[in-house]
Order: sequence, then C-alpha cells, then structure tokens
Amino acid sequence: MSGTTGSTGPSPAAEPGAFPYRLVATDLDGTLLRSDGTVSARTRDALAAVTEAGAAHIVVTGRAVPWTRHILDELGYEGLAVCGQGAQVYDAGQHRLLTSVTLDRQLAGLALAKIEAEVGPLLLAASRDGLDGEVLVGPGYRRLEGSLPVVPIKDAADLWSAPLNKVYIQHPTLSDDELAALAVKVAGGLVGVTMAGAGIVELLPLGLSKATGLSLAARRLGVRAAGTIAFGDMPNDVPMFAWAARSVAMANAHDELKAIADEVTSSNDEDGIAVVLERLLADS
Repeated sequence: MSGTTGSTGPSPAAEPGAFPYRLVATDLDGTLLRSDGTVSARTRDALAAVTEAGAAHIVVTGRAVPWTRHILDELGYEGLAVCGQGAQVYDAGQHRLLTSVTLDRQLAGLALAKIEAEVGPLLLAASRDGLDGEVLVGPGYRRLEGSLPVVPIKDAADLWSAPLNKVYIQHPTLSDDELAALAVKVAGGLVGVTMAGAGIVELLPLGLSKATGLSLAARRLGVRAAGTIAFGDMPNDVPMFAWAARSVAMANAHDELKAIADEVTSSNDEDGIAVVLERLLADS
C-alpha cells in the first residue's frame, strides 16, 4: 500500500477540482480491515487514488503498536499511524515510536477499586508501553477469537509491574455498554473510558483519545481538522469524528457512532471506505 502511506505528506494546498480533503483517517478493525483481516483490492485502489490526488492516508487504531505494526508491514504502509487509542504516534516506514503516553498506574488502580466497589471483581488485562510492549492477560479474562498472542499472568497484581498504555476490563455479567457507562460514572474523573469493540472496554490516561493522537500526527503532516475525513465503527471513534471535518461510520458500526456521523457508508466487508472515496473523487 505504498500509495496510501502519506509518508511524504499531502500537497501544500488543494487545487480547484482536486480531492476535497488533505487527510483520510481510517480505523483498522471493522473499518479498513474486512472480517478476514485483509484490505480489499478496491479499497487499496481507492486509497492509492486519493493519495495520488494529493491527500495523505493515516491509520488511527485502538491497537497498540505491537498489535498493529505487522498489519502495516503486510500492507506495505510506510506513513504515520496513531495507535493505542491515541497514546502512540508510530512511523511505520522507519519502525519508530515518535510519541507515547502512559497510564498513571496509581490512578488506574484507584479507578478499578471504585468500579469494583460497585459491580464486584473485574476480569483484567493490560497493554505495556513500547514498540515491543506485551499484552498481559489476567485470570478469567475472555480473549477474542483470533486475538494476537498475549502473556497470561496468574496474579492480576503483575499487571502493574511496568509502564502501561491501557487497562482492559470485563465483567462476568454486565454488557460492554453497561460496564463502560458505569466506569465513566464512578471513575471518569480519574481515567478515560472507551469501548473499542466487543468485549473491549478500556481505561486510558484521562483526556486521551484518538483525536489527541490524530491531531499530533496531522500537525506533523501540516494538515488541520478542517481538511480531514475520518472513517470508523466503534464508540472509541467518537472523539476522532468530533475532530474531523467530515465523519463516516460503517454500516456495521455501533449505534452510538452512527448517531453522530455525517454519513453512514457500506460495511467494512462491502468496501465502505472505497464507496465514499470513489464518489468524492468522481465529484472533484
């Protein structure tokens, strides 16, 4: 996907009749990636066409760098990527971490205590900081089918032994929406809370979001929010949608995201990104 990297940045200014956005920001899972983990030829071609027209493409994902870089390498993606819900800006071409924000472990522990005081014991996992940061999984935490390798731990206290980007929480009976809402209510003043997918409720550094990381990466590329179109599928994309000039939810998106999107396109398995980009290219 060398044509979609954005590695050299967008053109200095859009010419009359050119593609109307200078930055195309796409989530990965459920958005750019199909259900089988691949990117269709049609979507690759559409992204290549918009970069040829002067825009940059940037991946913005909840996955931390260790869970993202193999995908980017397989795609031939060499531009910037925003990873870890905005905590990390990663240069895929140079395999270099440019910025990284870590979670205050004392605040996270206090937040967990407040949540557990309301709902009982939680099932826990955590993502360690760095290019090779491991994902630690505590007892009982339910891994998603097809998940990448993790490091099982016997004692949840081991989660706190090194710097973290995020903590994952699950509850034996509460739904993801219920757990996320309760976590915001009782601990939202200590940590950020987001839902990134089925079974994936996360505790983050307070104030951190995909919009945080995207704004940093966009600044490096010389692009502003007014020149950005964003694609996503889950509530963790809400801040990115609020930041970008135009937001597009996939047909398979969470209802919360669809409710605030400027447009709903086809699903990730039906080339939803390409549908929109092809239309914009035809109109430009």
